[in-house]
Amino acid sequence: MRWAAALLLYASVATSHAQNALPRLDQHDAAPKTKVLVVGMTHLRNAPESFQPTMLEPLLQRLAAYKPTIITIEQLSGETCDLMARYPAIYDPQDVTTYCHDTSAAKAATGFDIPAAVAGVKRTLAEWPATPTPAQRRHLAALFLAAGDDTSAAVQWMRLAEAERHAGDGLDEALVADIKARATRNNESVLIAATLAARLGLERVYPVDDHTGDNVPIDDPKAYGKAVQAAWDTAKADRQPMLDKEDALMKRGDLLGLYRHINSPDYLRVLNRSDFGAAIADPSPRHYGQLYVAGWETRNLRMAANIRFAFAPAPGTRVLTIVGSMHKPWLDSLLGQMQGVEIVDAGAVLR
Repeated sequence: MRWAAALLLYASVATSHAQNALPRLDQHDAAPKTKVLVVGMTHLRNAPESFQPTMLEPLLQRLAAYKPTIITIEQLSGETCDLMARYPAIYDPQDVTTYCHDTSAAKAATGFDIPAAVAGVKRTLAEWPATPTPAQRRHLAALFLAAGDDTSAAVQWMRLAEAERHAGDGLDEALVADIKARATRNNESVLIAATLAARLGLERVYPVDDHTGDNVPIDDPKAYGKAVQAAWDTAKADRQPMLDKEDALMKRGDLLGLYRHINSPDYLRVLNRSDFGAAIADPSPRHYGQLYVAGWETRNLRMAANIRFAFAPAPGTRVLTIVGSMHKPWLDSLLGQMQGVEIVDAGAVLR
C-alpha cells in the first residue's frame, strides 16, 4: 500500500542518517538522569455520559507511585496565547478562541494582563513559603487565572481546605464560579494532571502545547481536507479494530485498561501509520498530506522544546507528560535524544 511504502522509506532515511546523530554525552556516572514518562491520553471531553471521574482512580494511583515532581499538560501557555493574539495576521484568531483560556474576567479582578500576571506568578513562586496560608493560595490561583493557566489555578484550589474555597485575595465570585466549573469538567488536564499534582503536593502544572507552527499556509482548505481524509480512508481497515477496542473499554468503564491499550506499541504503531503514514503518501498535486504532517511535526518539536525547558532547572527530576496518545511516539523519540534524559516505559508504569 502507498502509505506503508512511504512510512518504510521515512524510516530507512532516518536510519541512514543515524551515523550522523549527536552522540550521548551524558555517560558519566555523576550526570543525573531526568526520567520522563509520556502517557498518552484519550480526550475526556468526548467521554460517554456513563463516565465518572472515580473511574480514573486506578490510573491515578499508578501515576502517583511514579512520583513525578514536574507534570506537563497539552495546553497552551498564557505567553503563547498572548503572542498569538498580538499577531492575528499570522495566527488565526479562531485558534486563540479555541485553545486559549479567556483571561478578561481575571484581568478585571486582579488588574493584571497576561505578561504582568506571568511575572507575578514567577515572583510569587520564587518567594513561596514551605507552608503557605490559604490567602496566599487564593492569591496565586487568581494570578494563574490572569496568566492564562487555569489548570494550575485548579491545583491551588484543590490544595485549599474545603472551608477555604471562597472568594478573596484576588478571587472574586465570578472567578470562584469559573474555577469550580473548570475543576469538575471532563478534561484530562484537570481530572488527571491537576488532581495528581494536588495529591503529590505540587504547586502547579506546566502547559507545553503549541499551535504556532501548525498553521502551514493552505491555498485551498476544501481540497486540503478532502485529500487528507482520502489518505486516512486508505488505512481505515487497519485502524478500526484498535478504535473499536478503545471505545469498548471506555464504555465499560475500564479506564486503566483503556490507557494501557492506547499506550501500547501496537496501538501507537497502527494509529500513527494509518494517520500520518497514510498522509505522507497522499498523491495530490499540492502534496497536502505532507503539509499536514509538516504542521504536526512542527507542533511536536515545539512541544518537546517546551517540555525540555520545563525541567531544565531540575536535572535528575521525574517528569510526567500528559498528552493525546498520538503525540506519544514523537515526544518519546524527540525527548529521548536529549542529553541527560531517560524515557520511562509507560507500559511498565501502567501494569
